[in-house]
Amino acid sequence: MDVETKLRMLVRNTEEVVTEEELRTLLESGGGKGYLGFEPSGVFHIGWLIWAYKFKDLVDAGFDMILLAATWHAWINDKLGGDLELIRAASQHVVDVLNSIGLEGRFRVVYADELVDSQKYWGTLLRTAKATSIARVRRALTIMGRKADEAESDFSKLIYPLMQVTDIYELDVDVALGGIDQRKAHMLARDVAEKLGRKKVVAIHTPLLPSLHGVSRMEFQNLPKDELAAEIKMSKSKPESAIFVTDSDEEIRNKIARAYCPPREVENNPVLGIAKYIIFRGMEVEFVVDRPSKYGGPLTYWRYEDLEKDYTEGRVHPLDLKNAVSDYLTKKVVGPIRDYIIRSGRIEVVKKILLSVTR
Repeated sequence: MDVETKLRMLVRNTEEVVTEEELRTLLESGGGKGYLGFEPSGVFHIGWLIWAYKFKDLVDAGFDMILLAATWHAWINDKLGGDLELIRAASQHVVDVLNSIGLEGRFRVVYADELVDSQKYWGTLLRTAKATSIARVRRALTIMGRKADEAESDFSKLIYPLMQVTDIYELDVDVALGGIDQRKAHMLARDVAEKLGRKKVVAIHTPLLPSLHGVSRMEFQNLPKDELAAEIKMSKSKPESAIFVTDSDEEIRNKIARAYCPPREVENNPVLGIAKYIIFRGMEVEFVVDRPSKYGGPLTYWRYEDLEKDYTEGRVHPLDLKNAVSDYLTKKVVGPIRDYIIRSGRIEVVKKILLSVTR
């Protein structure tokens, strides 16, 4: 692939790239090193596939990618009851999912335990802390799904954003990948880099998939885009709002059948969101909506934009859209991933993780 082809691949299906020109420069120089940090906090749901596919795009574009299993971060954030053994198991689960989409042996896994077991790491964290303000760190707490005042009773929460910035510096990466809800941490890393004489990381932010329950934007209309997306996203802690990669075909169909999907409406429509961000992903894909013959019969779409246009104009009924999305997910997305996890022999551990989250 030439530089322009790689750039188009990397910017498709993203919310923003900071900055695209800096990314182009990296590609022109042959690539670089990138990372995605994730909290091992539960079973992988399809919303995470958005960043997983982008992780694969970066590998395909020639970047050396690191998957950071943020085990200590998950412990600070009270995930999985603070059970580090379970947190470690959840980390392996995410590795299994990435392997199942064609990344086996193509990326490196680093555990936060390894990073923090170093005097140098904490030295970098303290320098980062001296280069910013407590107000800026408090505002960044939204990256961990917390509000600023939650640090009042647990000071460790304030360390979390500083750890995320320190991860970027200590891994010495050129690209930081994450959902748009991670924007504040990445921008903090870029700003502090100038003060510490470090390189600015290129930040690639992917969209977040809305909850299957649907949320009115009016409820959060005054929030910045990254905080709004975090409020309405699909969540592991609310199993009925999410589709997990271990869900059965029947569970997937039932969840989609109950999902919020108002006729002709696009904004915060999770079923259209799945079509846009999981099925099409900014590419041409054969997607069939099997309408009853009395309404004109099947429709085949190769581009998401055409599907959205027909949906908003009423040519595609919500029920037909739901059935088509369910079929595609079970056969071409979740089904193959679920089969891989079953073959790995770790499905019982995954069930234990899910049980811990839903207690």
